[in-house]
Amino acid sequence: MTPPNAASPKGTVAHAPAAAAPAAAALHPAAAQGAVPPAPASAPRAAPAQPAPTARDHGIMQGFPPAPEAIPGASNWDLPPFNRWSFCNMRNLFPTADVQRGTGPVRTLPSAQQELRAIRFPTLAGTQQTVGDWLGSSYTDGFMVMSRGRVVHESYHNNMASHQLHLSQSVAKSVVGTLAGVMHGEGLVDLDTPMPRLVPELAHSGYAGATLRHVLDMRSGVRFNEDYGTPGSDMTRIDIASGWRPTEGGHPPATIRDVILSLPQERGHGEDFHYRSIETDVVAWALERAAGASLADLLSDRIWSRMGAERDAYFTVDGAGTALADGGFNATMRDYARIGLLLLEGGAWNGDQIVPEDWIRASASGDRAVFGEPYTATSPKGAYSRQWWVHDAARGDFMARGVFGQLIYLDPKTEFLAVKLSSWPDFLIHSYTVDMLSAVTTIRDALSPS
Repeated sequence: MTPPNAASPKGTVAHAPAAAAPAAAALHPAAAQGAVPPAPASAPRAAPAQPAPTARDHGIMQGFPPAPEAIPGASNWDLPPFNRWSFCNMRNLFPTADVQRGTGPVRTLPSAQQELRAIRFPTLAGTQQTVGDWLGSSYTDGFMVMSRGRVVHESYHNNMASHQLHLSQSVAKSVVGTLAGVMHGEGLVDLDTPMPRLVPELAHSGYAGATLRHVLDMRSGVRFNEDYGTPGSDMTRIDIASGWRPTEGGHPPATIRDVILSLPQERGHGEDFHYRSIETDVVAWALERAAGASLADLLSDRIWSRMGAERDAYFTVDGAGTALADGGFNATMRDYARIGLLLLEGGAWNGDQIVPEDWIRASASGDRAVFGEPYTATSPKGAYSRQWWVHDAARGDFMARGVFGQLIYLDPKTEFLAVKLSSWPDFLIHSYTVDMLSAVTTIRDALSPS
């Protein structure tokens, strides 16, 4: 569900499987408008290869009916090659709750298309790769770049279309963190309130002494083992509770909130940042209690219906109807760009101050002293604040990231944003994460040379 860091958390696979060959897509002719940085002589160019296979190439869900072996199942829908289809078709697999866009105007995204595919960027392997080769090799489903309020690149891959909603994985966390900012601005929640005052059931859990601030910044002392696919891990338990994995041993599944209440405290609250997906679900529970409404309705009322979204979004939900706040959010690529643009522009649109400006500034900064290994493997100058990753705390660029290659990257300094939707062949691939950030920051610098 979530990208803890560029390196692997304990027990988590974070290598590139053999299937993840660095391949090149069929590209348009390179015609970058003088913005292509030259490759240093010391950096060899990566050899192009074949593009990553699409869901259609694999035959996933092709035919009427599809072959049994081509149908995603409860235990493999998010694994290769099935995730190449599943991430754009979550509603076909799981129960969901709508986040309605309402009846307001759709925000227009002006276009000023540029050819970016010939831009070269440095890879973790020490080579230079073009953006075009990277889009083909990195299991891209969609990629969008906006500079100074205009779309300069928008492309769809793996048979994805612009109207399709894509699973965000842990990009959902940043969406929920932004909702918390709106509700904080309304006075509905206070960051220093002890969690049991917001959700009394937490009084007998590991969250008993934590505040909402601790949980938003993932600095509570609660134990949550983030190991993906490991039997018995807390991550596997939440996957089962959310309906994303089959139950074990024929037992009825716990709910997301049953899992929350079972987690013990293992260290002091307020210590160093430690990434745990469950924290977002705890934040969502507090927001629902504070407002007396579901997470989907709160997000619709406070943000989605006010920011000019073009389509309804949705969350996957567990057996009790609880939204999977930490990773179950789905939207179109253009709507992911719209929420990014909202934050880039100070939280206001169409005469409406939607997200408080001070909340956005706080989300783009953070305490570097509590942000250490392994998280610095991706962002050496980074931090984490209010459910957002800060890439360079001095610069103030920040991002939402999700496993399998989901990204919303924002740089207020240059009014730049990038959205990357992917279906990588593994939860975490360190080189893919580093190269993704290298690609978008190189594009940023090419479009806004200093």
